[in-house]
Amino acid sequence: MSEERWIRASEIQAYGYCARAWWLRHIQGLEPENREALEAGTAGHLRQGRQVLRSQGLRQAAVALLVVGLILAVLAAIQILGGG
Repeated sequence: MSEERWIRASEIQAYGYCARAWWLRHIQGLEPENREALEAGTAGHLRQGRQVLRSQGLRQAAVALLVVGLILAVLAAIQILGGG
């Protein structure tokens, strides 16, 4: 009986992206020849992901500041118009 082999989620993703590349690597045991280019691409994706997270955080902070500014403006208007 053959040894049990687990399939990882990353393998499913790789298969979905290119079934032939998955087969060559995981069944035939061949490694890609352009390892440096692949690693550079991975690093680029990681940088892009960090930039996206940073921009999302800045956007949330901007919305929070806008809400605080609007609340302060409403309170100031009430103070001025209310005569208090």
